[in-house]
Parts: sequence; structure tokens; C-alpha cells
Amino acid sequence: MKKVFAITLLILSSGIYAQQNIDDLLAAGVEDAERFSTDYLTPATESVIYGINNGWFSHGKGQKQFGFEIGLVANTTFIKSSKKSFEMNVSDYRNIRFSDNSSSKTVATALGNNNPDISVMLTYDDPIFGNQEVEVTLPTGIGSADVNMIPTAFLQVGFSPFKGTQLKARYFPKIAVDDVETGLYGFGLQQEFTAWLPQEKLFPVAVSGLIAYTHLDGSYDFTDEGIVEGENQQIKTNINTVLLELIASTKFKMFNVYGGLGYLSGKSETDLVGSFNVSDGVLFSQTITNPISIEDKVTGMRTTLGANLKLGLFSINADYTIAEFDSASLGLQVSF
Repeated sequence: MKKVFAITLLILSSGIYAQQNIDDLLAAGVEDAERFSTDYLTPATESVIYGINNGWFSHGKGQKQFGFEIGLVANTTFIKSSKKSFEMNVSDYRNIRFSDNSSSKTVATALGNNNPDISVMLTYDDPIFGNQEVEVTLPTGIGSADVNMIPTAFLQVGFSPFKGTQLKARYFPKIAVDDVETGLYGFGLQQEFTAWLPQEKLFPVAVSGLIAYTHLDGSYDFTDEGIVEGENQQIKTNINTVLLELIASTKFKMFNVYGGLGYLSGKSETDLVGSFNVSDGVLFSQTITNPISIEDKVTGMRTTLGANLKLGLFSINADYTIAEFDSASLGLQVSF
């Protein structure tokens, strides 16, 4: 268990240390590894939770009975400066200190960047030589510089079995790129409440409710990277979210504005899985299996304002959502 923190840093650093001898990077244990990984990864997973819930609606008025809607949604989630770093206090860790003996430092999350590099000293217990220390550079973010936005896109379809009721589904196929696989799917139900009114045509706006579920899963297989000996080494992430939204829009033929007030609940699970053959000193070694599991839960309110332009069968919409992570969406739909 003494090498888990170093292994975690190696993986988070996307192989920066892959050319070094992993046996020289003895770590501080599961507890410290999970603590750092949680602070490092949480802003990134939370930004994804908020981002994949955009674009579920582009109007408040329901379709005619048996109507179809097919569309493409593109979304950009904006990253606030406060999400790019966190305060790392050595008092929160058992076997870690900064190289200059600082009590705390502001270090990068997965969305930030350490410039210059920041190093920590990891203390481990060698069975022969007793307490030893090794210096490790903390990982920077997922890019070479700060991440200011995260884009997403997906195909979305809708079908109205009844007037004012629309069943929705969204999908992004699981694609593998450089040992990374990511896929998304979701289901939703939008109901126009004003369609139930006896004189609904006289009502100046359409009011709807939406409930939607979205799932995203991804994995990164780094077994062949040679970071550390072992089998089936992967980072796996699963995200599940539920969105409740109250929507209102105008009801003109061509151009309409719409707005929504929503409540979002999401959960992410990130696991470091596989077997890792690591050593404690020169003569001793052990195998660690599935060493790290990180869970994060998110709840929050959001407000959306947008506009929709309809030209025959085609329509285009754009909106902006204000939440813990603000975002902008653009959609193109075909309705028939």
C-alpha cells in the first residue's frame, strides 16, 4: 500500500514519469492518494455533470401528436478560475510534505496548471533502511495550460405520442481514441402543462415540465504504458445525473424566446482498477488490486435563457445556462 500515491501521480500526470523507475517512487498510501485524487479530479467531474445536462429543451411548447424531432446539440461548459486550483494542506496528509516545508500551497486541479512545477516529498518505510523519502512532482492539469472550457456534443431525438407530451433520447457513441473510451446516453420526458387548458390557444405562453436522466461512462486503459507492472490497469469513470426543469416560452410561429429554472442532481464514481506489482525497498514487493475509488455527489440550481428560430421543418436555437459551471448551447433540429 505504500506506493499508491506515487502510482496515482504517475497516472494523473499522463505518463510524465513513465521513463523513470517506478520502484524509486515509493508512495504514501491509499488514504493520501484518495485525498489528493479527490481534490484534483472533483472540479473536472463536476464540470462534466453540469455540461452533459444542457440542451435538453429548446422551447416550452409541445409538439403535435406523433410528431418527430431530430437534432444535434453542441455545448460548451466554462471553467471558473476558482475551479482550477485547490489549497493543499500538509496537515491533511499522513506522509507528505512540501519540498520547501511550506504548510500549504495552492496547486492545480485537473483543470488548472502548476507554473512553475510543485514538488512534494513522500515518506515511506523501507523494510531494511527504515524511513526514506522521495521527491515527486505534482501533476498539472489535463492540458499544458489552464482549461477554460469543456465542449460536448450529442445526437438528440424526440417523439410525441400525445399532443404536448414529448419523449426524448440523446446519444453519443462509445469511441476509443488512444486507449480512452467515452460514451453517453440519456432519456427524458417533457410535458406541456398549458396543453391541458381548455382554451390553451388564448394563453400567451407555453409552460412545460422536464425530467431527464443522463449517463456517461469512460475508461482509460494504460496497461501497455509500462508505468508499473500489472494487468488490466484502467481508470474508469461513471456519471449519472437527473435534471428537473420548469420551462416557459412564447408561442409565435417563427421566433420565440424561452427560459428554464432547474434542479440538478448528479453522482460520479472514478476507480483505479487492475493489479499493480510494486516494491517496498530492494528485496520486498507486493501486488495491489483496485486500490482507489473516488465518489462525488453534486446538487444545484440552474437558470437557462435562450431563443429559437423556426424556418419550415428546420429550427435553430441558442441558450446560456447560469449555474455552478456556466455553459452555452447551440442546437439544430428537424421537426416533422
